[in-house]
Amino acid sequence: MELWEILNTEHGLLTAPRRTGKTSVMDHLVAFPKNEFSPIPVFVQDLDHPAELILTLLDSFHDRHSGLFEKSFAASSRLFGKAFGKVKEFGAGEFKIALRESDPDWQKNWKKNGDDFLGLARKKGGRLLFIVDEFPDFVINVHEHHPDLVRPFLGWFRGHRLNPHPKADPVRWLLGGSVNLSSTLDGMGCLDEINDLHDEALPVLTEEQVVEFVRRMLEGRSVEMAKTLPTAVARRLGRPVPVFLQMIVQDLYRIWKRQPHKLTSADVDRAFDDLIVNSGARDKLQHYYSRIARYYEEPKRSAAYEILSILSLSDDGLNRDALLGEFERILHEIGKEVARHESRRIFNQLLRDLENDFYVSETGSDRYDFASGLIKAWWRKYYAA
Repeated sequence: MELWEILNTEHGLLTAPRRTGKTSVMDHLVAFPKNEFSPIPVFVQDLDHPAELILTLLDSFHDRHSGLFEKSFAASSRLFGKAFGKVKEFGAGEFKIALRESDPDWQKNWKKNGDDFLGLARKKGGRLLFIVDEFPDFVINVHEHHPDLVRPFLGWFRGHRLNPHPKADPVRWLLGGSVNLSSTLDGMGCLDEINDLHDEALPVLTEEQVVEFVRRMLEGRSVEMAKTLPTAVARRLGRPVPVFLQMIVQDLYRIWKRQPHKLTSADVDRAFDDLIVNSGARDKLQHYYSRIARYYEEPKRSAAYEILSILSLSDDGLNRDALLGEFERILHEIGKEVARHESRRIFNQLLRDLENDFYVSETGSDRYDFASGLIKAWWRKYYAA
C-alpha cells in the first residue's frame, strides 16, 4: 500500500468524506502493519482539550502494549508508575481514570505529561504509528472550549513531529478526518502548523469501477439489465460515496425482485428518487447539510447554503463569475459590506473549502457543480429555494 511507503519516512494526513472508507483504511493499517510499526489507533472526535488527547493516547498505548508499559514505562516514570499501581485489573476506562488521579493538575500539566510520554515512547516503544481519527473535529472542539490553547497545542504537536526528523523518529503520526484540516486551521490563522504533513486524499472510485461494481452485483443475482444501465448509475451518482452506491444497487435489485423485467435507465431514475426519500439514506445525507453550520463561520456559512441551493437548481452547474456574483449578492443581503478585494478573498476561500469538503467539483473551465449527483438531487428536493 502506497500509504505505508509514505509513513515510512513522513507523517501523514488522510482526508476523505464521510462514508467513503477512511476508517476502513485505518483499520486495515492496524490489522496489517508493515515496516515494523506497531499501530495505536485513537478516536478523538469528542475530545476538547490537549490533556484529554494525551490521556487517550496513553490509554490506547497501555491497552495494546500493557506488558511493555509495565516493564518500561511504569518503571521509568513516577507518574505513570503511580497510575499503573492503582489498579490490579484494567477495565474499560479505568487506566485513564487512574492517570487523572495520579496528577490532580493533569489539564494544566498536559504539555509536560505529553513530553514525558512521547519521550519514553521513543526510547522504549520501538516503531510506533499513532493513528488519530477525526483530528480536525478535535481541533475545532479545542477552539470552541479552550481557544487560548489551540496555537500552543498545535505548536507543541508540530514540534514533536519535526524533532527528531521523521526519518530518524520511531514515532509516526497519521491524522485523519472527514473535515478538511487545512480549511479548519486557515480559519483559525494556524495553517502554518501543519505544513509538514503529507496530505493524502483517499482515492475516489472511477466511473469504470462504479460500472464494474454495478454490473457484477446485478449479474451475480441474475438480474437482466440494459447494457447502458451501469453507466447510467455512474453518471447519476457523480462522485461515488460507497454506501450510496451500495444502496442504489440494492434498490435496483428490489425493483427487479418485485417485478422481474429488464432494468433500464428509467429504473435507475426510480431508484434514485426512492433513495432520496429513504429514511436510511436521509440521515446520511442530512450530515452534508448540518455540517456546514458547525464547520463554516459567517459569512461563508450563509453563502455556502445559498450557493449550494442555487447549484442544486442548475442543470449543469455555474461558472465561477456567476458564483462570485451570487456570493456578493449574499454578502449584501446579510449586511456584510467589505471591500471588493476582501469579498473575492472570502469567495475564493469558500469555493476552495467546498471543493476540499467534497461538495463541489470543477466540471469544466471555471465551471462548478455538485460533486455528487445524489446529494444535488437531495439538496434540490429539501433545501432549494
